[in-house]
Amino acid sequence: MAAMTDERLSALVSQLVKDCESYRDELAVDRIKAMEYYDGTMKDVAADANRSKVVSRDVRAAIKKVLPSLIRTILGNDKVVEYAPVNEGDEAAASQATDYINYVVFPESDGYDAVQDAQATDYINYVVFPESDGYDAVQDAAHDALKLRNGIIRWWYEKQISVSVSTHSGLDEASLIQLVGDDEVEVLEQSQTVERMETPQGLLEQPSYSVKIRRRAERGTPRLAAVPLEEFLIHPDAISIADSPITGIAMRMRRSDLVAMGYDRDLIDGLPAAEAGGGRDEASTRRRDAFETKDAVPKALEEVDYYELYVKVDADDDGIAELRRLVFAGGTSEENLLSNEEWDEVPFADLIVERRPHQREGGSVTDDMAEIQRVKTVLMRQTLDNLYWQNNQQPIVQEGAIANPEAVLNPKFGQPIRVSQGIDARAALGYTMVPFVAKESFAMLSYLDQEATDRTGISDASSGMAPDALQNMTARATALVEQAGIGQTELMVRTFAQGLRRVFRGLLRLVVKHQDRPRAVRLRGQWVTFDPRHWNAEMDATINTGLGAGTRERDMMMIQMILQLQEKLLMALGPDNPYVSPDNLYNGIAKSVEAAGLKSPDLYFTKPAPEELRQRMQAAASKPDPEMQKLQMQAQAEAEKARLTAENERRKLEIGRELKLAEIQQKVALKRYQIDAELNLKRQQNAVEIMGGEPLAAAHIGGLPG
Repeated sequence: MAAMTDERLSALVSQLVKDCESYRDELAVDRIKAMEYYDGTMKDVAADANRSKVVSRDVRAAIKKVLPSLIRTILGNDKVVEYAPVNEGDEAAASQATDYINYVVFPESDGYDAVQDAQATDYINYVVFPESDGYDAVQDAAHDALKLRNGIIRWWYEKQISVSVSTHSGLDEASLIQLVGDDEVEVLEQSQTVERMETPQGLLEQPSYSVKIRRRAERGTPRLAAVPLEEFLIHPDAISIADSPITGIAMRMRRSDLVAMGYDRDLIDGLPAAEAGGGRDEASTRRRDAFETKDAVPKALEEVDYYELYVKVDADDDGIAELRRLVFAGGTSEENLLSNEEWDEVPFADLIVERRPHQREGGSVTDDMAEIQRVKTVLMRQTLDNLYWQNNQQPIVQEGAIANPEAVLNPKFGQPIRVSQGIDARAALGYTMVPFVAKESFAMLSYLDQEATDRTGISDASSGMAPDALQNMTARATALVEQAGIGQTELMVRTFAQGLRRVFRGLLRLVVKHQDRPRAVRLRGQWVTFDPRHWNAEMDATINTGLGAGTRERDMMMIQMILQLQEKLLMALGPDNPYVSPDNLYNGIAKSVEAAGLKSPDLYFTKPAPEELRQRMQAAASKPDPEMQKLQMQAQAEAEKARLTAENERRKLEIGRELKLAEIQQKVALKRYQIDAELNLKRQQNAVEIMGGEPLAAAHIGGLPG
């Protein structure tokens, strides 16, 4: 297999670049008009001479209404992106990557408070200084998508070299060695003095050093930037960046900047300077003609055409197209090729707010509003012209009747108009009566405003303001109108966020590939060490789109309902229930802080550590439940009551048996006594009879106890 030569490769790329530039120039016509409409230029609606030149700014007004909701919903969270594990064992890395990208790599312009307390100079330079400008990149891309149909973000790893010169004095020998021992420090000047100090042991001489040093530090950081659309190249047949055979940027760079990037100076100086054209009309419109061509420019400041291209080409002739990164300067010929290397991904993301099926270009607010702005501009000019005629009526003057015609043509306050002798002043001067017909335009202007809302879904309600038109409506009708605007804005947010997934996945790959050592930062009041080198670079990313694009009151009401439901479940089922975990509860609290418009929930609530939660739940599990204790005591009391009742019944039965037994025993004893008495009487009678005496009297027997 024969590898593709640089000559063949350059010829192929040149043709692809021509196709991309033709496609770019074709789209530039609509983009230039969109920028003119946004800026209020409107060259296609020329004003008549000496007539009103007012321009209706409907495109600008609609974009400024929806842009704050879009940016707040996406960038208003502490965690703009969350990474999800794709393989078993990625869970911890996904959580660390989420914190690292949100708090370190993707900081706002203030560098985030999360790393302000770093103690080591290395981490100050390595974390705070190299900001990624992520906030500006996302906002600029969102603005381009709303106005120009597409917003482009690119990411790259940038190495920055900082050089600082400082003077130090009063150093002892140990401090001097520590200061100049770094390889990045160069000693420029050094001097030594001897300080004499009185001590109890006598006079002590101690050397003191003064040194002037130059510190050269090289630091790397991932960077994000929104690409101007006149610099972006993509093939016209592509539906997305992923299926485009070529993607890249075509821009102009100064020769000195190319030399600073490491390219050979002699080669760069021999490149031809850039010519006029090539998207400069669009750039001039975007920058409002902010720059002018100068006659004399120093060689180092001359601009040359610079191409950074990512091309799918079968360079090794194996039948499979590989991705290659090609860098050209001064043209796309073989002699202009500065770099040719294999690459792993195309570092661009195409962001839109409205999808057009089977097309790469999205829909913009300008597409919906341009016609309305054009019609409203004409109506407003005609309305004002009618008012101007009403306020400045055209005079009718009889020729020769006015002695000073200048007083009529250019009137001044208090200036008299002199009429010739013998002429009636009322006949000499009059004014045309122009009818006021512009009042019919106001109804049409109102209709066009409603038509704009129907087309875009953008209204005062979608921007979070309560419009005056809703004051006399019922609460239900007001809610329906508000939801109609919010729904369109939410769709824009979700479509835009879908494109941001590619950006943050690219950022993660950059960090994993270029992080050369662990980094320690102060995060949520604790020092945390991140080592991205061991993370899975292919983890999935999810963009947090907040609670919605509606009003803040609506967001707070929604999260309040969630918190109330969580509280009910916790109260009914306990902290170890399967529905609401402590993490779920903290997330609800955090979202309530964000919905209130506050930046970081960590300033107001502390998220408990997992180990602390585990200990508390174990202690709660081992601690008796008060309700269970109460039930147990009630059961014990009822059991004791039942035992006492049974004991009383048993005692009653025993006493009854004893009483009955005593009664029976008494009756038996009495019966036995009677029987004994009768037997004893009979024995006495028998004895008397035997002795021949008389028997005992019956009274004696009757006197026996009975």
